Amino acid sequence: MDNTFICETQNPKEYFDCFMQGLIDRNPGEPEFHQAVAEVSKSIVPFLYENQKYVKGQVLERLSEPDRLLSFRVCWEDDKGNIRTNRGYRVQFNNSIGPYKGGLRFHPTVNQSVLKFLGFEQIFKNSLTGLPIGAGKGGANFDPKGKSDSEIMRFCQSFMTELYRHIGEDVDVPAGDIGVGGREISYMFGMYKRITNRFTGTLTGKGIEYGGSLIREEATGYGLIYFADNVLNHHNEGLQGKRCLVSGAGNVAQFAVEKLIEKGAKVLTLSDSEGFLLVREGITQDVLEEIKKLKSQGKRLKDLSGIGLEFHPGKTPWGVSADYAFPSATQNEIELEDAKVLVESGVKGVFEGANMPSTNEAIEYFLKENILFGPAKAANAGGVAISALEMSQNNIGLSWPREKVDGELQVIMKRIHSTCVKYGEKDGKTCYITGANIGGFVKVADAMLSFGVY
Repeated sequence: MDNTFICETQNPKEYFDCFMQGLIDRNPGEPEFHQAVAEVSKSIVPFLYENQKYVKGQVLERLSEPDRLLSFRVCWEDDKGNIRTNRGYRVQFNNSIGPYKGGLRFHPTVNQSVLKFLGFEQIFKNSLTGLPIGAGKGGANFDPKGKSDSEIMRFCQSFMTELYRHIGEDVDVPAGDIGVGGREISYMFGMYKRITNRFTGTLTGKGIEYGGSLIREEATGYGLIYFADNVLNHHNEGLQGKRCLVSGAGNVAQFAVEKLIEKGAKVLTLSDSEGFLLVREGITQDVLEEIKKLKSQGKRLKDLSGIGLEFHPGKTPWGVSADYAFPSATQNEIELEDAKVLVESGVKGVFEGANMPSTNEAIEYFLKENILFGPAKAANAGGVAISALEMSQNNIGLSWPREKVDGELQVIMKRIHSTCVKYGEKDGKTCYITGANIGGFVKVADAMLSFGVY
């Protein structure tokens, strides 16, 4: 069968089924990518049929095919003198509105499907920010956990000896993601500078001393809460005094908790792969600082001790009675049964801090139960937004103060909310999934059509 076939039908449901079958045929064995495209396409297809130029221009078909997918060998030497081999990737998905922009992930689960799902989501997330950035994603199936600083340095330098050929401040600007923080970015930027003999803003998430931006580390977590606050205010609600569940214990979760505390919310949980921490009276700033210190030492939440701290091994926090949930750990951490438990626990709103933490079945259940749902491409766009602002600061050779960067982040998250309302409001109700998907799509799609067929 010709996998480039055109879906010739005037029925949106038949078009969706035809499109998805074609995508699955062309991309076998990539469930995460299929899931991400299906979630977006389901809400976009009716809009396409109301605006036939997108159907005629085959925009969805073109948008779901990366511009290029790079895969390469990364060889490095461990501290015992053993030669180790990993696989590195960069998926340059779409640069219709700006240079490719998206994180690098170092984790054993990294594969082509995961990076394509992340890169596809990045198209809409980056578009929603209103900033001139395209979409990409990359990384390697390398696990930094348990590695020495020297081993991580050698891996990052080896990784960059291939990646440098494909990136640049006007071409592709990677950032950090899971397993890639300031240390890893520093090692990679140092090697990039050494190889090219150029000091440019080619990576973001850099140290403040050499071109990084303030608020970058906090941006995704802060932005998540700014977005949720906009949603709740739009529905005459607020965070003050509300009980909140947060999953994860990394940067996103930590800074989401920090901002929730500042907003007067009562944060009950954090979690990691071994279980969840419950603080019935609410996590205080002092407890949060202890958690940050603990995680910086590579320890687990179960190692935290103190009055009122309960660790529940092997469990997730979703059964704790609360008002709002902020899944901020990893993809597909909320399945259908988890969604049902959350609703039974009294949760009225779910705002995604991680990338695609809810399965499509869970999302459908939330919508059916009239739960306020803030999808990741809107709710966790704060990180890439500040990365783009770091690019701007590098381009003009200035470093903005913390207050200015934080103020810009609040404006961007408010703008994202307004875009979601504009495209997702119908009959007095706002579907933030529809609004985020269509709002992110329109800007990129119109740019693609303006360039002709390419």
